Amino acid sequence: MGLRVSPLGWGVAVLAALGLVLGRWFGWLELAALGAALGAVLLVALLMTAGRARYAVTLDMADRRVKVGERALGRVEVRNVARRRSLPSRIELPVGSAVAEIPVPPLAPGAEHDDLFAIPTVRRAVIVVGPVRSVRGDPLGIARRSVRWTRPVEVFVHPLLVSLAGASAGLLRDLEGQATRDLSDSDLSFHALRDYVAGDDRRYIHWRTTARRGSLMVKQFEDTRRTTTAVALATDPRDYGDDDELELAVSVVASVGVQTLREERDLVVLAGPGRLRVETPPLLLDDCSGIALAPGGAGIALLGRRIVREAADASVAMLVTGSVPSDADRRLGARHVPTGTRTVVVRCERGAEVSVRTQGSLSLATIGRLDDLPRLLRRVTA
Repeated sequence: MGLRVSPLGWGVAVLAALGLVLGRWFGWLELAALGAALGAVLLVALLMTAGRARYAVTLDMADRRVKVGERALGRVEVRNVARRRSLPSRIELPVGSAVAEIPVPPLAPGAEHDDLFAIPTVRRAVIVVGPVRSVRGDPLGIARRSVRWTRPVEVFVHPLLVSLAGASAGLLRDLEGQATRDLSDSDLSFHALRDYVAGDDRRYIHWRTTARRGSLMVKQFEDTRRTTTAVALATDPRDYGDDDELELAVSVVASVGVQTLREERDLVVLAGPGRLRVETPPLLLDDCSGIALAPGGAGIALLGRRIVREAADASVAMLVTGSVPSDADRRLGARHVPTGTRTVVVRCERGAEVSVRTQGSLSLATIGRLDDLPRLLRRVTA
């Protein structure tokens, strides 16, 4: 609860004091009367803020997670918990940078008043709703007293997604693990036979070859590893032509990330100052809702280094940027990705046709619409 005097109120107070002092000093009755009138107005405004309604207020959001284009529905319930009938009042509900005003009629003891509201969502965002506060004040806005009744609630407007079921096969594969060139004496991927050495596990003796050669031979395997997909998003404003390109880039990152998690593969997503949460798809999408460009954000030239630093064991790396970086810039960004890592650098350019150029383990791809992402992945893995 807090009392706040507006700049208008402070102006009235200063004029009232000057009128009273100067009017009495110079004997100017009209000026003194004006000062007294302004003082009376200020006093009445302060008296109108006195007292406090006894409410129990509940802020209930039907769904704290919505997609772009959906409406976030909510409800404010006000109940009079006093023993006497309450006076009409006003409730303020901050929604992002805007404030909605909800009139509350007189309520009998124990009576309730519900007000439903809908928040339109045009773009991806994290919208803070609340806290709900009741306001008492004068009609002129000289002074007001507010009482906070609830805590703020975050509503996550998730980016648009496209289904990648089937389109990611081959690029985001896991199976029983990917074979490496490191040899071991026990794993899933058979590599060759070698002579038995004291201490080898007898379970891996190849008896048919042993009988044919007359000496013990054991199986040797290739080490396998789980596929780790690293997705890095450029957040430097200089990489993007406009805000729509960023929205497309975030949707690409979110679509690939969600599909990877659904297929139960290891995932690292780098965007902004650190990693995004990848424990579940909703948590990943929550963090994607808050991605924003920043002057100190990592551009395409730094994404490869971030992957080396934070996901050095990645077997698949996807670098996503806007339309501004050239092909040379994209190659420069992928240069630091560890050797042997399958790397795809995706340029998001609104309206562009899908194109993929592959050289070795590096693919430079361009996408113009989110719906083209499955086709782009199929061309990358072709």
